This record gives sequence, structure tokens and C-alpha cells, in this order.
Amino acid sequence: MTDQERELRAQMSTLCASLFARGFSVGTAGNVSAKLPDGILMTPTNSTLGAIGPDRIAKLDLDGNHVSGDKPTKEVFLHQAFYETRPQAGAVVHLHSTWATALSCLEDVDPEDCIPPLTPYVVMRVGTVKRVPYVIPGDPKSGNLIRSLNGECAAVLLANHGPVVSGKDLFSAVCAAEELEETAKLLVALKGQQATCLTPEHVAEIKQTFGQI
Repeated sequence: MTDQERELRAQMSTLCASLFARGFSVGTAGNVSAKLPDGILMTPTNSTLGAIGPDRIAKLDLDGNHVSGDKPTKEVFLHQAFYETRPQAGAVVHLHSTWATALSCLEDVDPEDCIPPLTPYVVMRVGTVKRVPYVIPGDPKSGNLIRSLNGECAAVLLANHGPVVSGKDLFSAVCAAEELEETAKLLVALKGQQATCLTPEHVAEIKQTFGQI
């Protein structure tokens, strides 16, 4: 095992425990992955994010074969689809966080743009979020839904399920998933109120200053 893999395993274990401790995942919900030069690390199936030791984390080779660690999450297809369609993605975080999941269940959410630009940080860290149709957890069709977006979005909402967020590295993906959750909380809290979003000019300025997601 390389030093890079050892360090990434330790970071994943620590960040997963942090997400769990702060209520971003409950029970055995949620899964996380990160890319290595020779494969992908993924959290194990049927495991709480609060107690995943570095050695238990699954490793898949570049062809998707299980190499080491525990059996990977059944949502492996979601993660693989992001890596295949977004070469810039270095990590993927799938949570069942309360407010983003609530948003994924609302009838009047625009499936083409679930997260309007309430704050500059959701524009900077998350970008446009689309909602994809419901499929049963673990179904390979979930990966096909992500692939159909052709890498356009760094994050999606799975209808009646929860958010999936990618980032350039593991820390960035975790921060983006947290930002999406907090923005979803604001959206639900402001529902029915006359909220003001950032203008297209504001969004363009943010993207020009901080770059595209």
C-alpha cells in the first residue's frame, strides 16, 4: 500500500466519522469514495459512517474489481458514473442528509435546477443541481441516470433518496455536500416566503472570480 493510499484511507475514516457525528448521516445511510491513481476507495456496504476503520474501506481497481477491504457500498454505480463522466472529480459523497432529502421529495422542485443561488457559497462549491428520477437503492440504473447528464453537474438529488456530490478531492466533496445540505435547509425554511436570490450577474461574477465547478 502506498503512502498516498494510506493517507487517503485515514482521511476518509476521519471525515466520515465527522459527517456521522454531526448528523449528516444516520444508521448505515450514506457512502463515500475517493480516487487513487490505481483505483477507487469506497466505504463498505451496510456500515455506519461513524465507525469505519481505514483498513475496512474497500478498494476497487480501475476496472471495478474488488481488490481489498470490506465489500463496497451497493451504490457503487453512482460513484463510478461520476468518475466516468467528470474526469475532474476526485471524490464522491452520497448522504441521506435531512434537508436535501426533504427537498428531493417536494413536488414543486424544478428538476433541472433544484438549488437556486441563495448564497455565493452554493454557487462556488456546488453549482447547478438536477434531480434525477427515483430508482431502488443499489440499482445499476442509478449510474445510467448520472451518465445521462454527461458530466454537466457536480451534484444531483436522487428523488426521494438524497444528494450525491462530487468534488476535486475528498475534502472538497465533503464541504460541498455540507454546503448543499445547509442551502437545502434554507430553501425549506424560506418556502412560502419572498426570498431574494442572487442575480444572474452575481452568479456570473462568482464564476468568473472563483471558476466553474
